[in-house]
Amino acid sequence: MKTNINSKIKRPVAGFTLIEIMLVLAIIALLAGTAIFKLGGVLKTGEQTRIKEDIKAIEIALLNYKIAANGYPTTDQGLQALLTKPADARGWNGPYFDDEITDPWGNEYGYRFPSQKGQRGPDIFSKGADGQENTADDVGNWKEE
Repeated sequence: MKTNINSKIKRPVAGFTLIEIMLVLAIIALLAGTAIFKLGGVLKTGEQTRIKEDIKAIEIALLNYKIAANGYPTTDQGLQALLTKPADARGWNGPYFDDEITDPWGNEYGYRFPSQKGQRGPDIFSKGADGQENTADDVGNWKEE
């Protein structure tokens, strides 16, 4: 009678223990948390950059409006004057934008003319994430003091 010698030898089982798997998952979670925390600053910087570029585009459109209509729109007319011709505007060559331009939070940009910030042109600004005017998160085309 032949016996199989190989059947009695125990081989190590290939695989990972529960502790090894949990350790790897903890390391992955730690790295993901760190990456998300670091990306928060990048998103905020991106929002600020987009607002500044939108304001530059609005300033160019307003300059074109000023040249064509011989002056800036009033505060009451607002940025809507860039999309539809105001009743009292002469020489309007718009629309100066295809669609209404909004900030990263979906709010309309603010507009005032004459300026309340002591500049020669109009005030153009985003009310920030809170949507409230004259708060710390407002970003505008005026010089910061």
